[in-house]
Amino acid sequence: MIGNIIARRYARALFALGEKQGEKELKAYGQDLAKIVSVLEGAPELVRIFKNPIFNMDEKKKILKQLFTKIKPGTVVSNFCFLLADKARLDYIPEIAIYYAKLLDEHQGIVRGEIVTAIKLADNIKKEIVEKLEKQSGLKVVLDYNVDENILGGLMLKVGDKVLDASIRAQLQILKENIKRGE
Repeated sequence: MIGNIIARRYARALFALGEKQGEKELKAYGQDLAKIVSVLEGAPELVRIFKNPIFNMDEKKKILKQLFTKIKPGTVVSNFCFLLADKARLDYIPEIAIYYAKLLDEHQGIVRGEIVTAIKLADNIKKEIVEKLEKQSGLKVVLDYNVDENILGGLMLKVGDKVLDASIRAQLQILKENIKRGE
C-alpha cells in the first residue's frame, strides 16, 4: 500500500510538470516511461537490482545510463529516473508508469475497458459497442477484446470501475442460487 502511495505521488509530480510544459511533452513523458517499463519487464533482473540495497546509488545510476543509451528517453524523464535513484525509489517505476497512464487518460477524456465474449466479435460489432459506450459516457472509450469460451455466451464488460456481467455463465449461477434458496 505504501508503495502505491509513493508511486502516485511521483506520477502526479511528473504529470504536473508535463502539464506546465504542454500536451506534447505530457504524452512524451508517458511514452518514455512506457519504454522504460517494457525494458524492465523484459529484464526482471534489473528490477531486482534496483530493489537490492547491496547495490549503491552510483551503481544503479550507471545501469540507468546504459539503459538510456538504448531507449533514449527525454531529458526530463531521464532526470526524473535519476531523482528516483537518489531517493532509492527506482523499483517503483512500473507503478509510476501505470498511474501516469491513468492520469493521462483522465486528462484526455479516455476511459479504458475490457470486453470478454465466448466468440470473436466482428469488427462492425466492436465499433458499434464502442460508439454506444462513448455516447452513454460522453468520453472516448478504448476497449481490449478477449475471448473466453468458459462464459458460454453473452459478454462481460468492464469499463473503469463498473462491471456488467451478461454472460450465460453468470445467468446460470444466478439461477442456481435462486433454486438453492427455493425461489
